[in-house]
Amino acid sequence: MAWSVEEGGAGSASPAADGVPAVDDKPAIAAPPPIRLGTRMSYGAGAIANGVKNAAFTSYLMLYFNQVIGVPAAIVGAALAATLIVDAVADPFLGRWSDVTRSRWGRRHPFIYGAILPTALFFLLTWFPPTGLSDMAMGFWIFAMAALTRISISAFEITTSAMAPEMAEDYRERTRLFSYRYWFGYAGAFGFAALSLALIFVETPAYPQGQLNPASYVNFAIFGALLIFAAILICGLGTHNRIPWLRQRDFGEDSMPVGRHFREMLESFRNRAFLAIFGFGVFKYTAIGLYSATTLYFSTYLFKLDTAQLALLTFDSLVAATLAAPLAPWFSDRIGKRASSMIFAVLGVAIGLTPLMLSYLDLFFVPGDPMLVPVLFVNGAVYGAMVAISLINTSSMLADVVEDSAVETGRHTAGTFFAASSFMQQCSNALGISAASAILAWSAFPARVDPASVTEAMTDSLLIHYIPCSFGLWAIGSLFLLFYPITKQRHARNVELLRARQAEAMSAEAQDAAVGAPAR
Repeated sequence: MAWSVEEGGAGSASPAADGVPAVDDKPAIAAPPPIRLGTRMSYGAGAIANGVKNAAFTSYLMLYFNQVIGVPAAIVGAALAATLIVDAVADPFLGRWSDVTRSRWGRRHPFIYGAILPTALFFLLTWFPPTGLSDMAMGFWIFAMAALTRISISAFEITTSAMAPEMAEDYRERTRLFSYRYWFGYAGAFGFAALSLALIFVETPAYPQGQLNPASYVNFAIFGALLIFAAILICGLGTHNRIPWLRQRDFGEDSMPVGRHFREMLESFRNRAFLAIFGFGVFKYTAIGLYSATTLYFSTYLFKLDTAQLALLTFDSLVAATLAAPLAPWFSDRIGKRASSMIFAVLGVAIGLTPLMLSYLDLFFVPGDPMLVPVLFVNGAVYGAMVAISLINTSSMLADVVEDSAVETGRHTAGTFFAASSFMQQCSNALGISAASAILAWSAFPARVDPASVTEAMTDSLLIHYIPCSFGLWAIGSLFLLFYPITKQRHARNVELLRARQAEAMSAEAQDAAVGAPAR
């Protein structure tokens, strides 16, 4: 990072509470200039790309290949689950690679710019399999295109997420950055879905449910690819001005052996705070993947909503993100990031499952009731806001892990941590889709079924398998956060100590240069 040393005396560190040394007088480090609103907006806008990809892959990919093309759900689920193998190798490699990269564009931006074209292209190709493929061959196509799309967008997502702790050290400012990111991510996911339902999946006499019309997926894929391309480009150009202030890779690592890379990665992953977030994330994103893959099934076959109603209901998530964006930093400052993440996760999912539970008990509004859509909208907005607050704060918690680990190891490995988080998120989403395919199989829900022929017994079977699985994933995951140890005070001490270390290192470097300088 482009640090400057101000006048100040040398001092020594002494032990303090929480196992973090307190810092006496040290040479001060000048802070980078404030982040402008345009930079914040550009940084957040990049999340539109991942939002579009997630909306398409988690909500539409299973429906398209299973109900439109007719590929068995088990094959689609297995193909997506197989991408876990690719993620397991690619994500840690990309994160570590960005951590040790040095260029005139810093550690992160070369990956951002390099991801623009491949991500858009592979996303587009996913929806255009060659004609005449068998079900098994179709599964291989889904696997190949989904894996390549995931690798490309990981190169972007990992590096931009790793920029957050480098752009801001402040406990609350980081949460604010992730609030922008999550708002745009939700806007990308649900705005894309809403526009697709309203303008692309148009109802016809042959297809009363426009999301089942095969021809509509051509414009759907092109629209998504263009949004992905634009979002990544805006993020890269809009944050380019921060490059001089982002941390560069340390010198002296050019010939690091492969074994040392793995040892340092494993050492970072032993951090207790990281392990708590990782455990929570596995269950959380599995639940989110399960929800995303099944929500269109409930909307289409349980509530029998048309495309206009579905388009309207997608805006409840945008309302949710708008509510969560200012509330997440407020709650993180008042009750702490850990408490707000746990409370809103469990309470939110309980509220979100209420319409499904009442439907199973025949106590909810029936299809066609004028109160059905308004109640679903309000429920979705409240549930979505609570879950978004939890997601924003856990992302900010991961940013705080970077300094906590640096105090222990002496290395700032933001890319490595966010690579692990990206791997966990994508793997868990794939696990969620696999869980959805399993629930569809256990429920004996038929493929390519006419909505008019779906019986109450079919939907009840789907509900009784889904509800306990969803709530159980969220509840078990939240328990992992009990082991997260970083408080606001501990984070402040971590930052203070690391700035003092940086000042000492620069002071020593300046003295060495003075001693070795030629006499005048």
